[in-house]
Amino acid sequence: MKRILVTGGAGFLGSHLIDRLVEQGHEIVCLDNLQTGSLQNVKHLEGQITFIQHDITEPLPEMGMFDEIYNLACPASPVHYQANPVHTFKTSVLGALNLLELARKTNAKIFQASTSEVYGDPLVHPQPEHYWGHVNPIGIRSCYDEGKRGAETLFFDYARMYDVEIKVVRIFNTYGPRMDPRDGRVVSNFIVQSLQNKPLTVYGDGKQTRSFCYVDDLIEGFIRMMATPKEIQGPINLGNPNEFTMLELAEKVLLLTENEALLKFEPLPQDDPKQRQPVIDEAKKLLNWEPKVMLNEGLKNTITYFKEKV
Repeated sequence: MKRILVTGGAGFLGSHLIDRLVEQGHEIVCLDNLQTGSLQNVKHLEGQITFIQHDITEPLPEMGMFDEIYNLACPASPVHYQANPVHTFKTSVLGALNLLELARKTNAKIFQASTSEVYGDPLVHPQPEHYWGHVNPIGIRSCYDEGKRGAETLFFDYARMYDVEIKVVRIFNTYGPRMDPRDGRVVSNFIVQSLQNKPLTVYGDGKQTRSFCYVDDLIEGFIRMMATPKEIQGPINLGNPNEFTMLELAEKVLLLTENEALLKFEPLPQDDPKQRQPVIDEAKKLLNWEPKVMLNEGLKNTITYFKEKV
């Protein structure tokens, strides 16, 4: 049994990760400031985990020793991270510093949930890990994109300077139960709008693409990455390489919700990537990992969840 800290543990991904770690018999401390996370996401684990409400931009409370730390703390949708961009940037950078110091002092392995947003609006498609990206450093999305890039820098510098054992993954678009209906992400937007018989909002011409990974597949990738030997640090892309246009996704959602709602076209937001698709050769080779859940199956599960929420 390991003692494991999960920051952002009351969020969409964090709560699913904690489910897996509890199943494996580990002692879990869930730390979250509840800015975008919800206690409802971990309510079923009451009495099985320790919950601490805290913001990782502030000095960490005394929590004892840990074997592993998973850092998932940061608003991850444009609606949330643009609401307070300064705090978003601080969460990525100051939060990483605080947690890396904790890992250094307690000799813990530490995992960073980075993002495909480090590739920006990519000029290389699909995106391999060695691509340095095409990011606007002063745009409205920069607080998140550059914050995550800065966090990656800190992780690799701590590995080089202090021999901290790091694991860095870059998460591509992920969906599934426990997504926030108000987070503004395309999957939750389309499902909620369709269930409410509202027009589905498509930005731009709808021909921009994303690759959608079901949450269970992603968490399996997290677990496998944390279990790798010390020399495997990452970054490693985790995502589904099957690419869909926004129009194709809208059609699938309408079909699965048995709805005939119209589409409503809006201007494309600033710096919104036109294409996003991972190269997952490293994940296949080093983690023996690739997504298993097909989009239709994952969407059905997600729609079932949202039917109880809207």
